[in-house]
Amino acid sequence: MRTSIRTLEWNLRNRLLLVAAAEDGMSTAEYAIGTIAAAAFGAVLYGVVTGDSIVNALTKIIDKALKTSVK
Repeated sequence: MRTSIRTLEWNLRNRLLLVAAAEDGMSTAEYAIGTIAAAAFGAVLYGVVTGDSIVNALTKIIDKALKTSVK
C-alpha cells in the first residue's frame, strides 16, 4: 500500500512538472498574424473615422449641442 502512494505521488509530481514546463501562449507566427490583423483593423477604423460621413455626423451633433438653449 505504501508503494502505491509513493508511485501516485511520483506520477503527480511528474505531471505537474510537465504542465509547468509546457509552452503556453502565442508563438512568433501567432504574434505576427495578430499584429498584422490589429494593424489592418486600425487602418480600417482610421478610414471610417476620417471619412466624410463620420465627420459630417459629428459636426451635426456638435452644432446641435451648441445651438441648444439652456433654460
